[in-house]
Amino acid sequence: MELIAGVDEAGRGALAGPVVSSAVILPENYNLPGLNDSKLLSPKKREKLFDKIKNQAISVGIGIADEKEIDKTNILSATFISMQRALGQCNQQPDKALIDGKALPNQIIPNEGIIKGDSFVPSIQSASIIAKVTRDLFMIKLAKKYPKYSWNKNFGYGTADHLLGLKKYGITKHHRKKFNPVHKMLMSKARETQ
Repeated sequence: MELIAGVDEAGRGALAGPVVSSAVILPENYNLPGLNDSKLLSPKKREKLFDKIKNQAISVGIGIADEKEIDKTNILSATFISMQRALGQCNQQPDKALIDGKALPNQIIPNEGIIKGDSFVPSIQSASIIAKVTRDLFMIKLAKKYPKYSWNKNFGYGTADHLLGLKKYGITKHHRKKFNPVHKMLMSKARETQ
């Protein structure tokens, strides 16, 4: 059997926290009813599927690129880095990888980008769920240290409560400094001190 990994990420558009990718190799006879793009599932359904995927998958790899790496390069490069790391964490090297969106550059494993792959490719859907649940749990943990930004609810995305926290309490080390409105805040602070 050819080992094919589905790869997807979570957290690409957030203002804070890492981008998390997952690579999942499913067996031929998996049984995962209700599998879908993680964004279309309720948190409860995602968590149930998360456990089932972990139990049934031939291999699951997780790759993370933190906010420093995102700021140093850009979000697309950091996403590719996290996806390469996820593939590298698989305990069996896949023969091929199916990537949600664009194909991975500079990758030794043959891979193919599939636009909206998370809506119809089961291994990519599985990777989408693993990445999303992993990242959400990380942000919930981080919210205990930084409760004023409501990361336990918004997971670092630019919601009204997160923006209010930013305005009132400023920027943390977990914020992406090159992302607006964080970048705008830094620029206006810099202008104030000139």
